[in-house]
Amino acid sequence: MSSQRCPWCGEDPLYVRYHDEEWGVPCHDERTLFEFLILEGAQAGLSWITILRKRENYRRAFDGFDVAKIARYDEKDVARLLGDAGIVRNRLKIAATSDNARATLALYEAGSSLDQLFWSFVDGRPVINRWRQLSEVPVATPAATALSKELKRRGFRFVGPTIIYSLMQAVGLVNDHLVDCPRHAALA
Repeated sequence: MSSQRCPWCGEDPLYVRYHDEEWGVPCHDERTLFEFLILEGAQAGLSWITILRKRENYRRAFDGFDVAKIARYDEKDVARLLGDAGIVRNRLKIAATSDNARATLALYEAGSSLDQLFWSFVDGRPVINRWRQLSEVPVATPAATALSKELKRRGFRFVGPTIIYSLMQAVGLVNDHLVDCPRHAALA
């Protein structure tokens, strides 16, 4: 069996580092989970490398993904963000960020967390897939569809099944590294 990384990351050093060090690693950190929720929503209709290149700008523009601060954003903040060339300047995606922060705070107030909610859809442990080719990897799964539905019910936005499956891959709810990729075994 050959040992090569997943072909989707290509040769771009930023993408390779993301693939090798972060993608698919099980995450339980609330701020990081919220960051990926926002970044995956921002990515809708764009390539992930576009968002990855803007990630530091997002961290700066959105107060380090501080949920409590973002939940208080108002029209003045939206105007500031719409003027920020370092992020995707889409009014709906920007507004969804503060809506998602408020929904996250409501989740906390209900005694839960993003960590508890997300991981409950995979019974608390990563789903280890055994894909041999990129063409086998689904764009969504029943678990992603169910989590998407629950997030929408709780007031989250930009959380369709495809976005949520990308989130699940990114934060290690699923291991979708191809079986020939060294990261598959490392994370299995």
